[in-house]
Amino acid sequence: MCRTIAELDETLTHCRACPRLVAWRELVAREKRAAFRDQTYWGRPVPGFGPDDARMLIVGLAPAAHGANRTGRMFTGDRSGEVLYAAMYAVGLANQPTAVSRDDGLRLLGVRIASPVRCAPPANKPTPEERDRCRHWLDTELRLLAPTLHSIVVLGAFGWQALLPALADAGWQIPRPRPKFGHGVHIELTHTDPAREPLQLFGCYHVSQQNTFTGRLTPAMIEDVLIRAATAAGLPAGR
Repeated sequence: MCRTIAELDETLTHCRACPRLVAWRELVAREKRAAFRDQTYWGRPVPGFGPDDARMLIVGLAPAAHGANRTGRMFTGDRSGEVLYAAMYAVGLANQPTAVSRDDGLRLLGVRIASPVRCAPPANKPTPEERDRCRHWLDTELRLLAPTLHSIVVLGAFGWQALLPALADAGWQIPRPRPKFGHGVHIELTHTDPAREPLQLFGCYHVSQQNTFTGRLTPAMIEDVLIRAATAAGLPAGR
């Protein structure tokens, strides 16, 4: 069992539990996209990114084939990351608005980013079996962040559906009927341990090109959810 975030981050990069995902991530890393043909792809599971005492967590979907699967860092090197990190910088949750590589100097301020599936899936669609097989990494991350974690922003319905069972198993009481995902949704969860402070859960449309290019999700909409979640976590936010 991993005892620290650093140990978790290192251990999960060696996972080969899902044959289809292993084959895909490694194929992409060999064939590459023409624009990145001179780069060495990461081609492995992608660990979370951010401090190990984060007060706020952002949960995505899975690494992008030519984004995090290439760079080895969550939401780094693709259009989705450009939108997310620009919004995080705008509200004071990151030290710079861009994310291009693992060594570009980006730091997150009180926030960590994780995903339910750690390998890039074909067509950005992991199977339910792959999601469930990968879940123990998220379970461990939630356990290790528990002493400091106060709020979570979930990007998209897939992350929402994957996270709620993990929260339930961690002792958080999920309302019945189970809350539906929606942009701007906010739910306060209580824990079976009365000594634990409530956890604030927020929904946000995923920062995919399908959402951002069509205007379904705007920078102002993302920033609004981030500010609400940061405030709930006791982080300074808003510029």
